[in-house]
Amino acid sequence: MSIRKPSDIPSREITDQSAYLNRRTLLRTGVLAASTVATGGLYRWLNHASAPPLTQALLKDLKAPSPADMSKGFFTSEQKTPLDQITTYNNFYEFSTEKTDVAGEAAGFVASPWKISVEGLCLKPRVFDLDDLMKLGPPEERVYRMRCVEAWSMVIPWDGIPLARLLDKVQPLGTARYVGFETLFDPKRMPNQTSSVLPWPYVEGMRMDEAMHPLTILATGIYGLALPPQDGAPVRLVVPWKYGFKGIKSIVKIKLLGTRPKTTWNAEGPDEYGFYANVNPQVDHPRWSQQTERRIGEGIRPTLLFNGYADLVGHLYAGMDLRANF
Repeated sequence: MSIRKPSDIPSREITDQSAYLNRRTLLRTGVLAASTVATGGLYRWLNHASAPPLTQALLKDLKAPSPADMSKGFFTSEQKTPLDQITTYNNFYEFSTEKTDVAGEAAGFVASPWKISVEGLCLKPRVFDLDDLMKLGPPEERVYRMRCVEAWSMVIPWDGIPLARLLDKVQPLGTARYVGFETLFDPKRMPNQTSSVLPWPYVEGMRMDEAMHPLTILATGIYGLALPPQDGAPVRLVVPWKYGFKGIKSIVKIKLLGTRPKTTWNAEGPDEYGFYANVNPQVDHPRWSQQTERRIGEGIRPTLLFNGYADLVGHLYAGMDLRANF
């Protein structure tokens, strides 16, 4: 497979309908066996060669959201994207630049044991393992819209913990204005890190107030199952009002900072990928419109400001020029 720089990929290739409708890689690709609400054996892998395909019928029933949770934006009534589409159409350049190849390339990735270092401008820096994360509180169900910068979208039922819950444990200093994130760098386990398609490791960041917002979570599962590797096992960031590339996967480091951190896509293409990356149909990508999106498995629909979460997060950007701070 030839690897192309992101800037070399024409917009006509961004959402190829035949690719996302192709089900040939149904989940014999190392999906984790245990639910994220389980305790022992949380990250034990299925033998992908002998495990039966995972179907919607095997998934746990999602709870009925309360009116309060709906008003907080924790759930949407929109149709959820089926699991087989969520797990076979993925951007994860550490494994492949081809969306439908990621699951196969990531099938042997083992996400246990795992540690996340939380450091920087805080009183109690600490290294958390997966058991430590579970002790922060039970995973919460969230059903969020996910809008990719490439103009396609999904609705994903996540399980996870609010990022604020983790940050509170390390007691951020008043001088901490930003939060930086870093993905695992291990070319033996993530083979496409031997390519030059991006500088490695992948890094991301946001302002502290964005990180502490109740909608911002560290996701540990999808549909009640622990995250499969192609979706960012074992822990990834989910910020539903931002484009999907802000949702850094397989996190190993979180750092509290006083100055704005470097982020991978903003550094690679600052004219195309802003630091904020807030979903905004009025600010087009230089190579395609952002006014509409293709909902995977459904069709074309209008894109909403802040991905439909404007009432909940718009105040974070009061007085800012959203075109200059895209």
